[in-house]
Amino acid sequence: MQLPSTWKPVLTPLVLILVLIAGWTLGAWDRITGVIAVDKRVERILNQTLFEVGKTPFSIASLCKTVIFLLLLVLAARLGRQFLRREVLNRLPIEASQKFVLESIAGYLIIIFGLIVGLQSAGINLSTLTVLGGALGIGIGFGLQNTANNLISGVILLFEQPIKVSDRVEVGSLNGEVVRIGVRSTWVRTNDNIVVLVPNSEFVSSKVTNWTANDRKVRFSTPVGVSYSSDPAEVRDILLKVASGNPDVLPNPAPDVIFKGFGDNSLDFELRVWTSNKVDAELILKSDLNFAILDAFRAHNIEIPFPQRDVRVRSIDAPLPFLGS
Repeated sequence: MQLPSTWKPVLTPLVLILVLIAGWTLGAWDRITGVIAVDKRVERILNQTLFEVGKTPFSIASLCKTVIFLLLLVLAARLGRQFLRREVLNRLPIEASQKFVLESIAGYLIIIFGLIVGLQSAGINLSTLTVLGGALGIGIGFGLQNTANNLISGVILLFEQPIKVSDRVEVGSLNGEVVRIGVRSTWVRTNDNIVVLVPNSEFVSSKVTNWTANDRKVRFSTPVGVSYSSDPAEVRDILLKVASGNPDVLPNPAPDVIFKGFGDNSLDFELRVWTSNKVDAELILKSDLNFAILDAFRAHNIEIPFPQRDVRVRSIDAPLPFLGS
């Protein structure tokens, strides 16, 4: 069976690392060090017991072996993730965020499995760590419950995908574009190009508005008021012409004009337009439309009224009580 050429640069170092780890667990380290001539005093210092875990002594030599084993284990986990991503996940019809989750879980499983095998091969009885692990777990549960909540929420977001990268979201008073979904937090970039790190639990437990969940089309509304002497039909035609002349306004769905009602000083209209490339620039699109509307109204002599108040002064013949007779 011929292996694909893309497997070789990944499998070669991975097999080498796994062989080294297996050799360490089978006691190959002792065979290797036995070949090398070491001074007896240095050997005694390296093998002198520093502390014990259960009934297993730890010396400088065993700590060095442990460090090397952990480094090899981390490297094996990294290569395993790369192999899984290149040769398996990239061929599956799933989202990039889901690939990231599966890749991360595979790396954690490699590390956990390697630690269990390494501890058992080193002669450490894992049952002796049960009490210590239970107490440590209770402490972590109280101290890191928010972190654990964010981690679990991150996995839910990556699998369920209520939000995705490049979505326009609104969480509380924050409005911006999702640029990265991490395991602990989500990066949201505002219109001021400021990235805000939002805990993932906010997206799971709070009310979130996703403007682009279905597609990138969003509708914006621009209120307009004209004087009572204006022709409503002419105002509607002018507003539609302004909207159709803006390159950022989509022709489908078509823009429309709503006659909202009769205000104190004006006839109130609302121009509603759809856009897909100005989702993150609502103010810019509205500003362009307002400039064009003002120019069009002036060209057609349509007045935009300003608030007016009538003040009436009553004459009082009788003297005021507080002024006396």
